[in-house]
Amino acid sequence: MKWRGRQGSRNVEDRRGSGGSGGKLVAGGGIGGLLIVLLFAFLGGDPGILLDGAGSGTQSNEPYVETEQEQELADFVSVVLADTEYVWAEVFAKQGMEYAEPTLVLFNGSVESACGTAGAAVGPFYCPGDQKLYIDLSFYDELQQQFQAPGDFAMAYVIAHEVGHHVQNLLGIMEQVQPLRNQLSEEEYNKLQVKLELQADYYAGVWAHHAQGMDLLEEGDLEEALTAASAVGDDTIQKRSRGYAVPESFTHGTSEQRKRWFYKGFDSGTIQGGDTFNAPEL
Repeated sequence: MKWRGRQGSRNVEDRRGSGGSGGKLVAGGGIGGLLIVLLFAFLGGDPGILLDGAGSGTQSNEPYVETEQEQELADFVSVVLADTEYVWAEVFAKQGMEYAEPTLVLFNGSVESACGTAGAAVGPFYCPGDQKLYIDLSFYDELQQQFQAPGDFAMAYVIAHEVGHHVQNLLGIMEQVQPLRNQLSEEEYNKLQVKLELQADYYAGVWAHHAQGMDLLEEGDLEEALTAASAVGDDTIQKRSRGYAVPESFTHGTSEQRKRWFYKGFDSGTIQGGDTFNAPEL
């Protein structure tokens, strides 16, 4: 992705090293436990249930020191966020609406949000309560090493997906879905969660469509995003963590579904076409 030398967003809040909310969280459970947490809240689902318990680990009082790689990543995600702001402002304007820009919070270890206290193991997430995206930049290494999804555009997809949840929030979609948690069975609500996540993937694709139109994509970028979308499918994560998949527990969609809905958004470039809730087939 062509990002160097371009303006970043003004809506980045850096909380790294900010006392208790920035200390190092030592989470138990190992990789298997981590994958189960990611399965529930990975890439911005509804993290509230798990967040309150995520900060119960041991925190370090050592001062935070930014590495050169982290500084570069912070600059990168800021530029990507700025690109999403420009694209969604244009898309909303065409619909006669005004786009309210979200804030991206950088943290390390754990962080306080309107949804509760989150540890880095939860992965990047969006909190509708404060309209903020939260990300620990160490996730970039996890994306490459644990999920085998390398490349800067894979990380851009992660940011764009979280912004997709913000778009859903602005459109009133989240407030329609979340109250149903107490009205439906777990399996039925999981199906709604899948539709919510696939729509966020579609919106990430919409952003990528416009990024291509702005001549920001480089050769291989689209493949990086598709690889990342595939790597975080429920079936792929479950098979990696437990050796088999349980479809009724899916909350984000299969690898094939995530790739397909991202590509649909990339092909369309419009909000229309992303109604996963009324799609005959996911």
